[in-house]
Amino acid sequence: DQVIIMKWEEIGDQPCSVARTLSVLGDRWTMLILRNAFMGIRRFDEFQRSLGVTRHVLSERLKRLVEYGILTKVPYVERQERFEYQLTDKGLDLYPIILTMVQWADKWMDMGLGKPIEFTHKTCGHKFSSKVVCSECNEPIDVKEVKVAAGPGYFAFMQQKLNSA
Repeated sequence: DQVIIMKWEEIGDQPCSVARTLSVLGDRWTMLILRNAFMGIRRFDEFQRSLGVTRHVLSERLKRLVEYGILTKVPYVERQERFEYQLTDKGLDLYPIILTMVQWADKWMDMGLGKPIEFTHKTCGHKFSSKVVCSECNEPIDVKEVKVAAGPGYFAFMQQKLNSA
């Protein structure tokens, strides 16, 4: 058996949705920037002040999120060329990941103190926790009830690799 060593920069080149997502979001600062963006923070200085991250690291992470179409830079002061960062539709689709991380941490890492943040659904007025359900039958997903199999993208990827070899 041959072991393949993969560099971090190559992680997004795998036929794996988790690896591809991690290639863009896989560091703590990126996830915290997204958390803050969902809480309404838009401007560079606000991100830096709330996170305590260096200007260089913040600039790199914001640039990457813009490059991948998760955030967009929108000028808010034309004269001074100042920008704010707004979530795109692609970025907004990451909200369930944030909610699921919150739910996991509330269950396993609350230090016995309870939830540090509560979410209220504006439509019904109730506090809620995220819940993953089947898109077809609406039943909650239990890992023991899931079968995983290669999909069409995996086979297309492998065929592409064979053709380029």
